[in-house]
Amino acid sequence: MSKNGRVLVAMSGGVDSSVAAMMLHEEGYEVIGITMKTWDYAASGGSKKETGCCSLDSINDARGLAVKFGFPHFILDIRNEFGDFIINNFVDEYIAGRTPNPCVLCNTHIKWEALLKRADKLDCEFIATGHYAQHRLENERYVISRGLDHSKDQSYVLWGLTQDSLARTRFPLGGFRKADIRNMAAESGFVDLANKSESYEICFVPDNDYRGFLKRRVPELEAQVDGGDFVLSDGTKVGTHRGYPFYTIGQRKGLEIAMGKPFFVLDIQPDTNTVVLGEKEELSKFSMQVRGVNLQKYAELPEDMPSLTKIRYKHEGTMSLLNHLPNNEMQVDFMEAVSGVAPGQSAVFYEGEDLLGGGFIKKQEVIK
Repeated sequence: MSKNGRVLVAMSGGVDSSVAAMMLHEEGYEVIGITMKTWDYAASGGSKKETGCCSLDSINDARGLAVKFGFPHFILDIRNEFGDFIINNFVDEYIAGRTPNPCVLCNTHIKWEALLKRADKLDCEFIATGHYAQHRLENERYVISRGLDHSKDQSYVLWGLTQDSLARTRFPLGGFRKADIRNMAAESGFVDLANKSESYEICFVPDNDYRGFLKRRVPELEAQVDGGDFVLSDGTKVGTHRGYPFYTIGQRKGLEIAMGKPFFVLDIQPDTNTVVLGEKEELSKFSMQVRGVNLQKYAELPEDMPSLTKIRYKHEGTMSLLNHLPNNEMQVDFMEAVSGVAPGQSAVFYEGEDLLGGGFIKKQEVIK
């Protein structure tokens, strides 16, 4: 009987999840490893060689580490669950003129749900992942905070997790830097794993070409939307485009239109197949609304709650004031202009190092 209990560890075959499993094993947990196959690369039709969490090499790497440390390892095929929910949502969001964030949905609705379901079947009290995030119990609520290594912090993609899920979750890497994790792998004899490169693409778009993925997924889409209008914010038509789903707010490159100076995508209007262009300063927003809000640190927030709000993963964040709206929505008023607010992306709220919660950007509001 282990001193800390039994834990089901999500193992992608990468260095982070592998070291997470190794650390928990050494801390006295009874570890069971599980690799989730979420996507079949051959089905994507892309040109890039199969790599990453779903490849045979990655599965073998995860299994090899489990064998060395003597704990069980299983492969869980969740391609149907993943495809029906995550990929359909990804396509639907672009067709709705929004920019989706599939990693957030996958964590909340697929990976954690699948892990907890299998953890129950395997009598595991806990689940664990290789995310760079920390969490603690405070005032009877589980609170996620940023990982020690801010350059690798992944708290942004965890805002959708519920209190019940967090109660059973462990994040072994949260208090370490990436360099420390690579050193641990090398010192344990896994030199190749320690030097393994990271993948930053969406797992089911391995060539990072979401436009090509959409065209392959919905073959009739390109013909349906080709030839829409590029307009300025005053409605003046300045050209034609290849279809509104193939553009994102803030995009400058690839517009294929000569304006004499840089222009950016300001808005996407699917009902009329219109893409609004403007100069950089027109991207600035001072407020937005957020839907599907999930709070973590507090059950509810006071009026004008100060927050550092991030509107995308690499965004450093902007101070803002939060106010509840009906239907589980939030009004966010920025204290200074923010550029590139894209409906569909995640807005994530922080109080210092702690994650207050987050939601999906519903609409941008004031243009200054």
